[in-house]
Amino acid sequence: MPVRLGLERLLDGPDRSLIAGARVGLVSNPASVDSRLVHAADRLASGDGFTLAALFGPQHGFRSDLQENMIESPHARDVKRRLPVYSLYSETREPTAKMLADVDVLVIDLQDVGTRIYTYIYTMANCLRAARAHGVRVVVCDRPNPINGVDVEGAALDPAYTSFVGQFPIPMRHGLTIGEAARLFNDRFGIGAEIDVVPMEGWRREMWFDGTGLPWVLPSPNIPTLDTAVVYPGAVLFEGTLLSEGRGTTRPFELIGAPWIDGERFADAMNQRGLAGAIFRPVFFEPTFHKHAKTLCGGCQIHVTDRVAFRPMRVAVEMIAEFTRQAPPQAIWRDPPYEYEHVKPPIDILYGSDRLRRAIDEGKDAASIAASWPGDEEAFRKLREKYLLY
Repeated sequence: MPVRLGLERLLDGPDRSLIAGARVGLVSNPASVDSRLVHAADRLASGDGFTLAALFGPQHGFRSDLQENMIESPHARDVKRRLPVYSLYSETREPTAKMLADVDVLVIDLQDVGTRIYTYIYTMANCLRAARAHGVRVVVCDRPNPINGVDVEGAALDPAYTSFVGQFPIPMRHGLTIGEAARLFNDRFGIGAEIDVVPMEGWRREMWFDGTGLPWVLPSPNIPTLDTAVVYPGAVLFEGTLLSEGRGTTRPFELIGAPWIDGERFADAMNQRGLAGAIFRPVFFEPTFHKHAKTLCGGCQIHVTDRVAFRPMRVAVEMIAEFTRQAPPQAIWRDPPYEYEHVKPPIDILYGSDRLRRAIDEGKDAASIAASWPGDEEAFRKLREKYLLY
């Protein structure tokens, strides 16, 4: 039997009472579907005993039609459902009083990918803040962490590096579902909204998405497959570099490279590092857009051979160290702005501190960088225990 989603429990079970008689606002995107691929907006629009009053979209838009990151989406009107569509990645990242004027309950149904910098959890956090300020209740429909709810990896974010891609001091790979993240943010980090989390049925922490029996719908334009989500917690660091992270190809975050890199030499060096769970295949690719568009890049494709043993953060740091070793005169770090941050380097915002950048610039190896992670990982495992639902 497939996992039963929070959305299905909300609409088909006793949790329906949470929205009974309410004017409902829905925060969603195309991945907000039930096990039969029916969208949450259609489920709510056709339901009895409540009214769907407004729609809200996260980064990339309600329809997830904006391919590039850091491109704001406009407010709009949904022709099919005759409702306003408010963008929460626009001049505001938080619902305003006007947006919430006709809403009693804000339902959040977003598919997260288990990575600290993925902005949907911060759109959720911003919704919790707005709901508290404007007297609106929040219902979070839980969904699987696609890369399992056991593994935690990486240093915790330093609060001095707080941004829209990192609001709270958690590791890069956090091992939470979005419902558990809501509980943690609301309680431990003091948001204090009136919130209900509708849990899943049948989900276990060790599950990967392909074990849930649920259909995969890409959660954002550059997370097309579960394979992408597996490498993403580490490969996303390349957004903070001048290297291509594979945007503009059919394998974003799996293909990494740059015009000044020899793919054969690079892949050989990475395979010699003996990293668990991965083989690095030499590639030459030409992105159709984004960094190095229409320019031949050399690099590698990350092939995950054992996702249980694979450590995406460690692999990405090893790759950054090797890219730097193979082209020492070449600048590697991207300049700001990045995700509404105009001063701090993007790599610092992504990693959660300046420690990675400084260590790489000083020629330190990946093992010494990763040596600082276990303490933060263990502390977070203890911190999150109170908020786990499964």
